[in-house]
Amino acid sequence: MVSPGEEKAWEILKGLHPEDVCRNAAVTFSKRKRQYTVKSLCSEFSVLLDKKLIRSNDPTGEFLIKKHGYFFIHSCLWYLIFAKNIPCTGKLVTPADIKGGDIFFRGSHVLPLQNLAKKYGDDQESFMKRSKELCGEKVPYGDIAVQLFPMPKIPVILILWLKSEEFAARADLLFDSSCELHLPLDILWSLAMLGVLVLL
Repeated sequence: MVSPGEEKAWEILKGLHPEDVCRNAAVTFSKRKRQYTVKSLCSEFSVLLDKKLIRSNDPTGEFLIKKHGYFFIHSCLWYLIFAKNIPCTGKLVTPADIKGGDIFFRGSHVLPLQNLAKKYGDDQESFMKRSKELCGEKVPYGDIAVQLFPMPKIPVILILWLKSEEFAARADLLFDSSCELHLPLDILWSLAMLGVLVLL
């Protein structure tokens, strides 16, 4: 069943010019099929306007929809609606640096970064192996870090600090500072959550 929020998103998306959406969101559109193709986390997803359906012919992509559809579908639709034709800045920010970003640290919105640290805190090889399965790119932060793209213009950087004799393992998450220009806070949170969950 499509939630009211998703229903609204579908209606807004159907009313947008595909050329604008493709330019702004770095996606493609088939006029014949009336569908967008979105690349996310190493899989391709078809956004079918008339059927109000998102699917993937890739087993990994279909699994992502089934397991994390709550975050993925909602985020994908609003990303297509809100994304802007602007590049990444290369300047990284924490969720706390984003206006209203304290939501990331309250109640059920707290990202499960501790679970990520617990799983990979002494196993960086598995961390990189799983990241590469999601087309993650290694970046030079912490003890080991990767950059994932849950949406084409929204990189999420996950930094792992390995367990040592003195310190427990820790994981951090960063965005490119352009994220605030693209998406509202709740969608950024949803994409951050997705970025963490696919590694767990």
